[in-house]
Amino acid sequence: MNKLNILFKGVFLMCITTMMAQKKENQPNILFILADDLGYADLSVSGSTFYETPNIDKIAEEGTVFTNGYANSRVCSPSRASIMTGKFTARHNITVHIGSPSGEAWRKRNRFSKMLPAAYTHQLPTDYVTMPEALKAAGYKTFFAGKWHLGDKGSWPEDHGFDINKGGFTKGGPQGGYFSPYKNPKLEDGKDGENLSHRLAKETVKFIEENDPNKTGTPFLAYLSFYAVHAPIQTSKEKWTKYRNKAIAQGIAEKGYSMDKYMPIRQVQDNPIYAGLIEQMDDAVGEVLSALDALGLDKNTVVVFTSDNGGVAAGDNFSTSNKPLRAGKGYQFEGGIREPYIIKIPGVSKKGSKIDVPVSGADFYPTFLELAGAKQLPEEHNDGVSLLPLFKGKSIKERPLIWHFPHYGNQGGEPSSIIRKGDWKLIHYYEDGRKELYNLTKDISETRDLVAKYPEKVRELNKELFEYLTEVEAKYPTPDPNYSEVKERELLHKTEYKKMPSLEKQRKQMLSDKFQPNTDWWGSMTTKD
Repeated sequence: MNKLNILFKGVFLMCITTMMAQKKENQPNILFILADDLGYADLSVSGSTFYETPNIDKIAEEGTVFTNGYANSRVCSPSRASIMTGKFTARHNITVHIGSPSGEAWRKRNRFSKMLPAAYTHQLPTDYVTMPEALKAAGYKTFFAGKWHLGDKGSWPEDHGFDINKGGFTKGGPQGGYFSPYKNPKLEDGKDGENLSHRLAKETVKFIEENDPNKTGTPFLAYLSFYAVHAPIQTSKEKWTKYRNKAIAQGIAEKGYSMDKYMPIRQVQDNPIYAGLIEQMDDAVGEVLSALDALGLDKNTVVVFTSDNGGVAAGDNFSTSNKPLRAGKGYQFEGGIREPYIIKIPGVSKKGSKIDVPVSGADFYPTFLELAGAKQLPEEHNDGVSLLPLFKGKSIKERPLIWHFPHYGNQGGEPSSIIRKGDWKLIHYYEDGRKELYNLTKDISETRDLVAKYPEKVRELNKELFEYLTEVEAKYPTPDPNYSEVKERELLHKTEYKKMPSLEKQRKQMLSDKFQPNTDWWGSMTTKD
């Protein structure tokens, strides 16, 4: 960031602080809970009959569920940047998870793809006024715990508006796994075997207790960003036993996968390790909610729960099924981008209510500003809008939601851009320029491509999509002159006839009564009580 931008940002934040000096009295606290790789159907409140999430379900029961709530990307870093900035991914140009190769470096992955992925920004730009910076200027104490993955040192949470950072650094996964020691430079190890999700909850509770607004007079933003349920998936023997028994009782499907274009995709929810990992995160959520209740802060604390992208149905650990949504993390389909999206606003939310208006992670920033009584900053949160009118029975102007992913997903997704407006979703593919059109109200599973039936709608949405991408100077993939169709076909054949059978075998092994990942269950059995 150049000196002029630093000066401008400093003056800008000083102006916000001055404007907000008299507005502290009725500002709500904000507890923002972000799961990693948690799918649309991974909560019992959203339809899972296998996973159990009573504490997250409680937020939904006491608050509002957005049935068309979206992450801003099919992978983590872009989505997280959109939450921080209120911008769609093409605008901030963090269009893939930070660390992914682009250009000719992509060839080292041996995917033999038709295109070379576009270049992208590798850290959250410091000249943006982020959501926590804006809230801090509005009088909030700010806290971050957990996964960051928005840049290397110098672009960590404390560099973007958080007063306290516990566990947020460069890496996108739990380096030491889900049990201490964590191998995390921003989080001291606990006793051997301590659970990471519980530790992050304890750090959050400690912050809330030490910054109780009833005593300090200062509202807080507590941003709890779980590493769960990102790979490597791990849980305790007790949780595995519970869900292994449950899977057996429900009946084990003979076949758990089907082959998609590039990879097998999981079709069933019966992974007992993943289920245990989800429950451990849910238990941790319960710890924080209980702390709010005990301190009497539940009556003035906005609670949000969402995820950064779809559940991992392919790639990584092939952990879950997002049905009725198609595919999962890394994909252009609903399973990659539609998420649990729950907001509880005390005194405003109608218990157990649902809102069907399409919304995205970019909307949290302006929504929080309005809740805080702060001035909107449309020059910052360019693509987000406040959702508060929807809670009051009013409407917001229909606008397009846009996703831009000029890359290949590790999980099998294709380079493409998406626009959703109203009921309609258009996907543009960069390999060959083809398009797909779906009516999501009538076809949530995206089984009926309507391109041929509604050419006018295709032209209308395509025009709006590319006008936006042109406006923000979006980057695009380019054809790879070294592309080999023969090598790509060989890889796909190997994936279908060797990889998929091995996944089926692994799935059955996890459900065997003889399953044991190692002698101490990833360190969880080393805990000294």
